Amino acid sequence: MTKERFLNTGLPLLAVLIGLGLWEAVVRINDIPPVLLPSPSLIVLTLIKDWHTLYGSLLVTLSITLEALVAATVGGTLLALAFAQWRVLERAFFPFAVILQVTPVVSIAPLLLVYLNSGAAVLVCAFLVGFFPILSNTALGLASVDHNLLDLFQLYRATRGRQLWLLRIPSALPYFLGGLRIGGGLALIGAIVAEIAAGSAGRGAGLAFRIVESGYRLNIPRMFAALVLISVAGIFIFIMLSALSYALLHRWHDSARTRET
Repeated sequence: MTKERFLNTGLPLLAVLIGLGLWEAVVRINDIPPVLLPSPSLIVLTLIKDWHTLYGSLLVTLSITLEALVAATVGGTLLALAFAQWRVLERAFFPFAVILQVTPVVSIAPLLLVYLNSGAAVLVCAFLVGFFPILSNTALGLASVDHNLLDLFQLYRATRGRQLWLLRIPSALPYFLGGLRIGGGLALIGAIVAEIAAGSAGRGAGLAFRIVESGYRLNIPRMFAALVLISVAGIFIFIMLSALSYALLHRWHDSARTRET
């Protein structure tokens, strides 16, 4: 293993292992009861013991996150393309997107429950949280075209459609992928927060309900186990979207090519 690879992968892993070891030692030395702070080993045992319940909730949370992310990607991209083509449309509707972004999802979820069932309300909340980063980053990328290239396209009388397809979209791709990585994590956060606010429960409950349920029953190890699964899910989403970004950019864009050197 080279020094650079160790610094990129081995060192963070070593830091995590050291932190878990210190956590385990503090709990065992001070004999801290699990109801206050469970040890990492107890969390792993709880994760194995309650895997059937937690795995079902994990699938529910991931399903909501994926559906919200797909909807946010399609909606945010199409709206950004419309903004790029018609500036009047951007001036008219972009403030509404900002309002939806700055309004806390916790305050939106109870209102949506008046009109939707709990599952649909959670999905809409997750969509709203992941929608704005994709919209704003894509719109910024479409507007950040090199003006010299744009002048060249106009000099050759390229239509607005050809300018969009051959110039604006390739220029906006890194911005879009950056917004997609942000939106993926926020969609997961939105699904968790909205489920807690909406009070979703029952057979189709996600990991958020398992956390609340475990807190009511003082089953703190299960609560930590659910938190671990949420963290792993977030890391997995980020890695997959980062891999997608690298696959699309590493052959031509400096932001991805520099990682190879």
